[in-house]
Amino acid sequence: MKLLIAFSLWIVLIVLQEQISCYLLSISASPGYYQDGDFVIGGLLSLKVSGRHNKNKFTSGNEYNLPEYVYIDFTKHYQHILAMVFAIEKINKDPNILFNMSLGFHVFNVDFTEMKAMKSSMVLLSGESPPVPNYSCRPEKTDKLVAVIGGISTGISTQISRVLSLYNVPQISYAPFDQSLGTIVQLQSPYQFPVHTAALYQGIIQLLLYFTWVWVGLVVPDDIRGELFLRDITEEMMNHGLCVAFAEKIQGILAEDKVNTKLFNEKFTLTRVIIAFGDTYSLLALAVHTTFYTTFRNVWITTSDWDITFYFQQPKSYEYFGGGLSFTDRMDQILGFKDFLRNVQPRKYPQDIFIQDVWMVLFECPYLIDHEARQLSQCEPNGSLSTRPLHVWDMNTSPCSSKVHAAVYAIAQALHEELSLRVEGGSLDKSVLRAPLPWKLHPFLQKGQLGRSSNKENIVNKEILATEFDIFNYQSLQSGTKAQVKVGEFVFESHRVQHFSINEKLITWGKYGKGIPLSVCSQSCPLGFRKTPVEGKSFCCFDCLPCPEGEVANDTDMDQCIKCPEDQYPNKQKNNCLPKIKIFLSHEDTLGAVLVSLAISLSAFSAMILGLFIHYRDTPIVRANNRNLSYVLLVSLMLCFFCSLIFIGQPSTVTCVLRQMIFGVVFSVAVSAILAKTFIVVVAFTAIKPGSTLQMWMVTRLSNAIVCCGSIIQVCICAVWLGTYPPFPDADMHSEFGQIILWCNEGSTLAFYCVLGYLGFLSSLSLLIAFLARRLPESFNEAKTITFSMLVFCTVWITFVPTYLSSKGKTMVAVEILSILASSSILLLCIFLPKCYVILLRSGGHSRKKFFK
Repeated sequence: MKLLIAFSLWIVLIVLQEQISCYLLSISASPGYYQDGDFVIGGLLSLKVSGRHNKNKFTSGNEYNLPEYVYIDFTKHYQHILAMVFAIEKINKDPNILFNMSLGFHVFNVDFTEMKAMKSSMVLLSGESPPVPNYSCRPEKTDKLVAVIGGISTGISTQISRVLSLYNVPQISYAPFDQSLGTIVQLQSPYQFPVHTAALYQGIIQLLLYFTWVWVGLVVPDDIRGELFLRDITEEMMNHGLCVAFAEKIQGILAEDKVNTKLFNEKFTLTRVIIAFGDTYSLLALAVHTTFYTTFRNVWITTSDWDITFYFQQPKSYEYFGGGLSFTDRMDQILGFKDFLRNVQPRKYPQDIFIQDVWMVLFECPYLIDHEARQLSQCEPNGSLSTRPLHVWDMNTSPCSSKVHAAVYAIAQALHEELSLRVEGGSLDKSVLRAPLPWKLHPFLQKGQLGRSSNKENIVNKEILATEFDIFNYQSLQSGTKAQVKVGEFVFESHRVQHFSINEKLITWGKYGKGIPLSVCSQSCPLGFRKTPVEGKSFCCFDCLPCPEGEVANDTDMDQCIKCPEDQYPNKQKNNCLPKIKIFLSHEDTLGAVLVSLAISLSAFSAMILGLFIHYRDTPIVRANNRNLSYVLLVSLMLCFFCSLIFIGQPSTVTCVLRQMIFGVVFSVAVSAILAKTFIVVVAFTAIKPGSTLQMWMVTRLSNAIVCCGSIIQVCICAVWLGTYPPFPDADMHSEFGQIILWCNEGSTLAFYCVLGYLGFLSSLSLLIAFLARRLPESFNEAKTITFSMLVFCTVWITFVPTYLSSKGKTMVAVEILSILASSSILLLCIFLPKCYVILLRSGGHSRKKFFK
């Protein structure tokens, strides 16, 4: 008796402990999105990827620093929840389905984490988080659970099934069909929506044969489903004479194993066409690698399970995945679902804990850390899902949403049949209504269109007699938006009865594709390339090398490139020779027009100063230092400005001869005049007594002789130049790619530098004499201004030589023109501008009396 009492007390303590545990757990908010009803359907869906991963997952010589923590929102997956809500709302509006009773739901976001999926499954059974195994903390929730829809992938479906099968709770997986799922789950496999895999294989084969793509790569997730696809599709390809270039298994984005980037890239460059079999999450690592590391420019053949449009949120993702072809199992759009999606707004579903996060991503709202502080008024509360771009939302019903919607109706149909039996037996009492035990729905679910893999036979219970696929092309429309455009279809009834059709005109082959791509062992060498054999491989495997500079290949698969004539050049593609463009400094060029305007303006300015000096010719400031020399200097400077105009325009024999001759002679006159003026200054202050007319006459004659002798010597040098090797028009065809530079060849380089050297001698001599005379009385003394002007003059021409030698084409001519204009301007401004100032503004201060103080 004592033992019995003790045992009873022990049982009571355990029950109390469990009740207290549940009470403490109930203090925290219940996870998930819950809507009450007479019957509750559990939902284990995936909305995002989050978790840590090996940031050095991809190893190579040049690594991309990926973030250590991965967080990706799959906003399109929110449509799965809305499909469930929409289906349940429609069912609840029809009193005939559940005999005027309601259907509720309890939805969890399990991300793409198997552990989280298992934990959420236990929460569904216990009613609280963290879950209490084998105990229901909230029977008002858990006792209403009749079935669970969940598992976006085989791995997640397996973990959910391992929990639910212990309690015999029906599970409907909306993952891509996996015939191996029954062998993985030990107790009871989930219900699946069967797909005729043989039909999919035949559709892919027909597509490859239509475009003669015989060299194809295969990409699958690293799981059993991927293994089975590799086995089956490889066998089918071999039966039709198609070859597998490579087969790559992609690990999960959160996997710890590393991927050798170099080997990875080498495989993906073997072919232009790649078949990718998997879903968006299982191939996420492939998308990350492709987006961050390299552009393969492949044509991707996929199924609707891999949503390529999801990656269009990346700036350059269309470069990577544009032009892909996708097989989508044909299905009818859910009636009224689009209108339902248009009217979805956060305030309409205040209990939905997922809509705010999704809304903030869809409408790019600022994220606030404090969830309670979010204000939907700042987050487009009246926005419409129909306005969102394709990469974040799709108004068309996705395959997964269609499966979720069908799963809800399958469960409702099973409940209807079970309730009908209770009505017929008279056991349906709404006042004491309890949800049927979940395991009682199995017989009714098995009658529907759902399939189930058998542990022993590994077959699907439901046989599909005919399968229809639509073929979509991922392309960029003229408006710039990305879209899926239907371009073909495939109907499979049997291996003998098939119908394949495709419209090539509707297909775009991505950003870089301009036509149907070739997929062979070695691509045909395009125009501009030549073939080179690959050692150790057959003749059909060869490399394509671009033609060398100056050579082209104007036909495909050429063994050798051909050279272009001298007056032609290869285009960028090196597939044609184009006439070279003739380049010279013309008056129409901006630079030429500026130089012409500058030369004319300076010439006009010189003429104005000359006119001013002639008008005030009797003033002491003009008469000082021999006014005739001033006239000669002004005229020669004016001619210097004008001679620069000869350098502009297409070179000819006349202009080439005149430009250097006139330049040399006119500049020698100008510098000789400055030398003569400097000589007068020195003589006037050192050797001449005031009032001596004879001596001033001798100085004037001597200065005139200096100008004449200095100019005649330069004329003789130019005459010898013309008589031996004069300048001539020439064409430089090799300095600039695609251009013929028309220029004046100086002929005798020695003569050219003799002209410059003689000008340098006269300039240096003038600078030296002026420098020595700089301390003479200041009034009417030009020594200082001549010193400064000649110093700058010499600097300009010393700088000219290296600049001229390192220039080509227009630049070389412009350098010489600028040197002429700059040096002439310095002489004009430094020597004559102070005199103009005195003449115009200080007319009373230029007397000879002041000059001799």
